[in-house]
Amino acid sequence: MNKRVTAALILVLSVMLVIAGCGNNNAGGSKNESQGAGGTATEPAATEAAATTAPKETAEAVSGASEASYTPYDQLQDKYDIVIVGAGGAGMSAALEAKAAGMNPVILEKMPVAGGNTTKSSSGMNASQTKFQKEQGIEDSNDLFYEETLKGGHDTNNKELLRYFVDNSASAIDWLDSIGIRLNNITITGGMKEKRTHRPEDGSAVGQYLVAGLVRNVQEQGIPLFVNADVKELTMQDGKVNGVKVLFNQKDEKVISASAVIVATGGFGANKELIAKVRPDLQGLVTTNQTGSTGDGITMIEKVGGTTVDLDQIQVHPTVQQEKSYLIGEAVRGEGAILVSAEGKRFGNEMDTRDKVTASINKLPEKSAYLVFDSGVKSRVKAVDQYIKMGVVKTADTIEALADQIKVPAAELKTTVDTWNSAVKSKSDAAFGRTTGMDNDLSGAPFYAIQIGPGIHYTMGGVVINTNTEVLDKDGKPISGLFAAGEVVGGLHGENRIGGNSVAEIIIFGREAGIKSAAFVKAQAK
Repeated sequence: MNKRVTAALILVLSVMLVIAGCGNNNAGGSKNESQGAGGTATEPAATEAAATTAPKETAEAVSGASEASYTPYDQLQDKYDIVIVGAGGAGMSAALEAKAAGMNPVILEKMPVAGGNTTKSSSGMNASQTKFQKEQGIEDSNDLFYEETLKGGHDTNNKELLRYFVDNSASAIDWLDSIGIRLNNITITGGMKEKRTHRPEDGSAVGQYLVAGLVRNVQEQGIPLFVNADVKELTMQDGKVNGVKVLFNQKDEKVISASAVIVATGGFGANKELIAKVRPDLQGLVTTNQTGSTGDGITMIEKVGGTTVDLDQIQVHPTVQQEKSYLIGEAVRGEGAILVSAEGKRFGNEMDTRDKVTASINKLPEKSAYLVFDSGVKSRVKAVDQYIKMGVVKTADTIEALADQIKVPAAELKTTVDTWNSAVKSKSDAAFGRTTGMDNDLSGAPFYAIQIGPGIHYTMGGVVINTNTEVLDKDGKPISGLFAAGEVVGGLHGENRIGGNSVAEIIIFGREAGIKSAAFVKAQAK
């Protein structure tokens, strides 16, 4: 009887897997590395279609892809009201707002799945004066958010973009909540004084949850989303952007016309050649970016007269697992983890801005360190479960045993942790002046450690836009019909990005691009 039951279960599961794998890839299997703006959506394993069409590193980058069915290639039309290039958080947010404004938008994504770097986002989405902060007694203000972001960017941020950003952050949280994407678990990241990093209710990584919700809404709204759709060029007529040239499956070229185009293709953190050109000092560093982040949108926009800012401002994240080039989210430190050297000692304020924490690690002889935390941090940061599954976490029942695992002096590590726990109790870090991420000590066995080092994470530079998300030319004038949002844009973050601000950026400015492009299309039709 048991054998029959087992056989029946295997048969049912096999059928379910076959069904789940069908129809996922709208245009068939692309065999090339099609590098672009995209990423993923919901379950812990990539779709069958994505796994069979993408190279190994792409499949890893989009691990967590939903069982999403993308729009079949035979449904492609020659003209849409608005073409959106890139299916990350910015592109999908723009599409939803454009649709809500009565437009007929389309999303073109060159990767095998939707999501882009958004999928790899870990810690959360920053926002101030939100309803969830108020519910939890967190006193915050847009002005403080503005000041801390400006300070984090070394006072080089585009102040108009920054002001719009902070003033519209709470409404972005509300908008997400209204479409079933609730970010009500709040933590803190480096460079901030108040808890404003909004996460899913269970404390899990924000990226896959956000992308899953956006893909679901895009599908529910009937917005066509084509993958393996590699946009190569923006088309223009009479000084106005009027469409795109796109290559499907690296073989079928189409020209699609539109009344407006939104470029949301992400940054260039995976473009080794461009990084070597603008920042030769960063050559050789691993990157946390998915393979599609190659700066295509910047190149396309420059060809039609757009200009750029801050291309040499590239953020190196301090806590990247080197062998797998995998970001260990800042929320781990925000919930109480400390950094220790090969000597088992703390060496700086773990909750300082990313550039300063990176600099402190680079001063160590080994240019790497260990994140040390306990079961309490693990319970509050669900992403740790993913790190454990990846095999990058050491664990032990005592601090001394953990020290043995990571080959640091046991007595020194025990003293470091004990000293830290005393600092948490007294709310005074005499050694390095840390004031945040001190709500809980590190006393709950088992204990954990992850070896980390700096890695290329985010490109602050990009194309120049105004607060209407209109792309500007060298004279500061809008290029008619062309909008941009997300990491493809430069200026907002200045010389250093505060953790949690990129997710806020893609939602805030993605929405604005959808709203303003729709208004542009309606005005043109009059």
